[in-house]
Amino acid sequence: MNPTPTRAAGLDRLASFVPNSGRYARLRNFDLGPDDRSNVSTLSPYLRTRLITEEEVALAVLERFAPSTVDKFLQEVAWRTYWKGWLEMRPQVWDAYLDGLSKCDRNGSYRDAVASRTGIECFDFWARELVETGYLHNHARMWFASIWIFTLRLPWQLGADFFLRHLLDGDPASNTLSWRWVAGLHTTGKHYLARASNIAKSTGGRFNPVGQLDERAGPLPPDADFERRALAFPDPPPTGRLGQLLIPDDLTPLDAEATAGWFPENAEVLGAPSEMTIRFQRGALHDVLDRTGGERLHGDLSEAARAWAERERLDGILLTRPTVGPWRDVFKDFDPGIPVHHHIGDWDRQLWPHATAGFFKLKKRLPKFFANLGGGAPPLRDLFGEPVWAGSSLLGNRCRRSWDEGVPPPSL
Repeated sequence: MNPTPTRAAGLDRLASFVPNSGRYARLRNFDLGPDDRSNVSTLSPYLRTRLITEEEVALAVLERFAPSTVDKFLQEVAWRTYWKGWLEMRPQVWDAYLDGLSKCDRNGSYRDAVASRTGIECFDFWARELVETGYLHNHARMWFASIWIFTLRLPWQLGADFFLRHLLDGDPASNTLSWRWVAGLHTTGKHYLARASNIAKSTGGRFNPVGQLDERAGPLPPDADFERRALAFPDPPPTGRLGQLLIPDDLTPLDAEATAGWFPENAEVLGAPSEMTIRFQRGALHDVLDRTGGERLHGDLSEAARAWAERERLDGILLTRPTVGPWRDVFKDFDPGIPVHHHIGDWDRQLWPHATAGFFKLKKRLPKFFANLGGGAPPLRDLFGEPVWAGSSLLGNRCRRSWDEGVPPPSL
């Protein structure tokens, strides 16, 4: 897997997956290996940066299949939104993770694990695959995390950090909370144990670590009780001449008079991501700036944004609010000298409020939510802020016909 960090490549991948999305529920749990990802979408790097959006993906599969046929895939798309919404209401979980990570000992066992030297063939293979490709099948991520925590007895924070630095789709909410879920910390007392028989079955016999895994370990002890906070949605944007500042946390273009993008020269502030991850995120940012005629900003964030605002004679800056994680930490002291409106898109506004507890509360609202995508109110907005009214599609009728004919859709 070597995804090109452009919107056009994301749309091409979406078009290729749509005809296969009807069989996703039946085949999704099989890890066929890095040379065959035909049973999963591999859209996650594009969704992570929002080079393509959840709305586009949902509408694309619903234009081809009945909701009952693709409900499992749609739920998987919604899981990423659930994790984000849950963490938005409990940002202290991220702070606790960083605090725990700072206290971890990167000892010999840790170094062996990340260098594929544990002697557990499947685990070592997945560690190499992650570093070399920036991707792991979701089932492999669960097995890997379970072996890391319960067999190797390594701190879960170190494993989460290893994933976040190397995954091209690395999302602070999905990653941190998924590791906590495997450990038995997200849902207290309920953990996930990797079993050799399941690995053998779901990898088609490629691996069978019989006798090598701790299949009887209990969950980690509870660490804290994190109080849920109320979600705060921004007010309408200020009036006047507005410019949008783009970062790879969310590259959805908005309706603005000017566009600029920024990426730190020293990626250590983002948690020291791998070179592969940096290349993808920078490439994704540059793709959007090329398509919108945006300016690349360099140097200190506040100073660069202030100078850009002066050049463009801006009255305010539109910024899709960074979600809890490294990007929000980077913007903690952001001061461009003019008002900043923190935008939150319709998808997140509608689903985050239902991420108060377990996934079920959000899940039971998905049928109505997805039904409204095709023509209900309130309208969604396309990538350029224009409303998508009843009966329309974010990709348009030309794209629907193209999928039916097996031809990739045009880039928008």
